[in-house]
Amino acid sequence: MQNDLMGLDSVLSQISDVRQSVTDMNAISIAPNPLSNGAVGQVSFTDIISNAIRNVDSQGQEASQKMTAVDTGQSDDLVGAMIASQKASLSFTAMVQVRNSVMMAYDDVMKMPV
Repeated sequence: MQNDLMGLDSVLSQISDVRQSVTDMNAISIAPNPLSNGAVGQVSFTDIISNAIRNVDSQGQEASQKMTAVDTGQSDDLVGAMIASQKASLSFTAMVQVRNSVMMAYDDVMKMPV
């Protein structure tokens, strides 16, 4: 009987330790960027998605500016404009595919029985 109580106390202390370690977790720590001198930062899903959207938007604006410059005769770089346009199109398509995957995952989670 005494051994059972000691075993139960051991299990309860382990559960308490795990609960405390889970409570202490606020954000995901990632490996340091080799260019940032070993600093470990916090990652936010919102920040990642916002940066990706801004990047896709800036590529689209750059492609638009290059195409306008070619159309108005300010530039003869048709190849560069077409490459920028294809990069922007590919980035947008990839972003839409990521969005579709995230939405499918969200729907799968919402359909899970509780």
